[in-house]
Parts: sequence; C-alpha cells; structure tokens
Amino acid sequence: MPTSDMIASLKGKLIVSAQAYPGEPLRDPATMARMARAAEIGGAAAIRCQGLADISAIKGQVSVPVIGLWKEGEEGVYITPTLRHARACSLAGADIVAIDATGRPRPDGRSYAETVAALHDEGIVVMADCGSFADAKRAYEAGTDILSTTLSGYTPDREKTDGPDVELLGQMTEAFDTPVICEGRVHRPDQARAAIEAGAWAVVVGTAITHPTTITGWFNAAVQK
Repeated sequence: MPTSDMIASLKGKLIVSAQAYPGEPLRDPATMARMARAAEIGGAAAIRCQGLADISAIKGQVSVPVIGLWKEGEEGVYITPTLRHARACSLAGADIVAIDATGRPRPDGRSYAETVAALHDEGIVVMADCGSFADAKRAYEAGTDILSTTLSGYTPDREKTDGPDVELLGQMTEAFDTPVICEGRVHRPDQARAAIEAGAWAVVVGTAITHPTTITGWFNAAVQK
C-alpha cells in the first residue's frame, strides 16, 4: 500500500497498542499476536507494538498496518533510540516505525533530523513520539510522516495529565498540516472521541484494551474503595 494511502486509511480511526511489560505473563510474541488479531477483529485500523519478535509475530497475524518500535533502556531516549533500531523494526515487518522525537541526546550521536532523513532514504515511514510542542516542531521540520503526543507527561517538558494531553494535541493540529495522532492515557471511549473532535488524525489506545493487569487494578481499587 502506498504511504499516502496507508496514512489516509488511519484517519478518524482507532489504533490499538499491544504491548506487555517485561516479566508479565503476557510477555510472549504469540500471545501479543493473538491480542493484536483480536483488536483487529474489534475494529482496530492499525496495531502499535514493541520489540522485533512481537513485530514479526503480529505482522503475520493482522492485515492492518503495524507501527513498530523497539524499547531499549528505561531513561533518556529509549523508544527506537538509534537508526539501527529503526532499521531493524522495519526489517522485522513494521509498516511505520515510531521513534523518540525529543531533543535529548541519541545513543548513536545522530540528530533526530539526521535519523529521519536516513530512514526516508530507505523508504521507511516514520512516526514521531513527541513530549512537547518543541518536539513536534522538530519532527515537522524534519519531514516526519506522522506526529504523536505519545511522550507528553513522560519528559520534563509537560506535566502528566490525568487523561490524554488534549491541549498539546490542539496546539499540534493547529500548527502543523502533518497528521497528528493522540496517544497516551486514553482510557475511556469518550476520551477517544474527544481527541478525534479536537483534531486528532487517529487515536491510540493501549492499556485500556490490552493490559489486563492494569484494568483489573482499576476495578479492584473501585470495589475496595
């Protein structure tokens, strides 16, 4: 599918993030692939996933685009931190590669713009995980294909909101003509709808759909309150 058609297919749609944290019972590529397939049947227009094994397994089970990333480390730039990581995600089957778009130092010494340019030279579609308006501007100026609010509240630039950062989303959609995806703390259907109404190209939901440990904790806390 041509890049423009693939991105257009996500407009006004739900993207589901199928990821499990290290040490969890669901941390298994085959399990994540089944989770992704279940989400596709439910209407997901794309799947976001982490790790080469998961990307490969999920790509073999779904027909919708796969947004792949590779987390390495826990601090600084750890979402697809280098050009090598991004290339590996693409080779594993990712149709779109998500990378950290912050201004923090990247482990391989390349700038964000240099990384995007190299990926575009290889025909790789890039999604920028942003934590602030400055990140989004950097990503936009680098010619990134898709912008997102993924890192809002997880870097020092912005406070962590209770739900999605609709304020940042609005700032990004108003300033840039590149598709902006809302991601981060979208826990209810009404929040997803509000993001679309605020101008989001698409909405990513992860925890509220694919993380039963957290969902169980929400209900358990409510019952015992």
